[in-house]
Amino acid sequence: MLSPILRHLGATVNRTDRLHAIHEALRRAGPAGTTASRLADDLEVSMRTIKRDVSALQQAGAPIWAQPGPGGGYRLDGSATLPPVAFTPSQAVAAAVALATLPAGSPFGVDARAAADKLLDTLDEPARARAERMSERVWVLDQDPERPFDRSIVRAIERSLSERLAVTIGYTTERETTERTVEPIILAWSGRRWWLVGHCRLRDDIRWFRFDRITRAACTGTSYRPRPVADVGEPPAAARPVTR
Repeated sequence: MLSPILRHLGATVNRTDRLHAIHEALRRAGPAGTTASRLADDLEVSMRTIKRDVSALQQAGAPIWAQPGPGGGYRLDGSATLPPVAFTPSQAVAAAVALATLPAGSPFGVDARAAADKLLDTLDEPARARAERMSERVWVLDQDPERPFDRSIVRAIERSLSERLAVTIGYTTERETTERTVEPIILAWSGRRWWLVGHCRLRDDIRWFRFDRITRAACTGTSYRPRPVADVGEPPAAARPVTR
């Protein structure tokens, strides 16, 4: 049973708060989940709005599953979330500042921003103000926020690494464009670029792939056994940061 308080949220809060309310409603509903019509009634919005909001949550990484058929709806995969963790105020500030410095276009950047927002929500006003002040004074200057990566590419690579699924990528170099199936090992920030490092099935060897040269990416659904990080070896010369 959803809280009666939610019945007033649809008309009184902005979309960000409504997304949070939907997520919390699904969390409280447990494994049985709840229907889109119930969410729409409780939040006093349309079914179309609920479906659009749930889609936005899913694209942001929320583990929400649709249950088709009569009586179907949505449920939150509890196994994909972590139990509550107790932070001291200083630890919460440090974590929020670190997360906030990762640009949204970077791998896991959207999740980092969402995690930072959740941490900030747990802080009292003085601690929150301190975290926001500190984040303004921690700059990451060698990334390029004006050229974000294609979100679908980033999401596919994030998923392939976290779920141990091979990923198929389109890859363009100065000489050729090829399609590769890659078993990711690590994501690396080197030479002022993001790289996907993994075993390339086309070349049957470890390869470093520049994110900005990946034109498309899709998980294959085929799992693989991750190779040891030690197999990565030394980065290619182009990936090594320039030192002065």
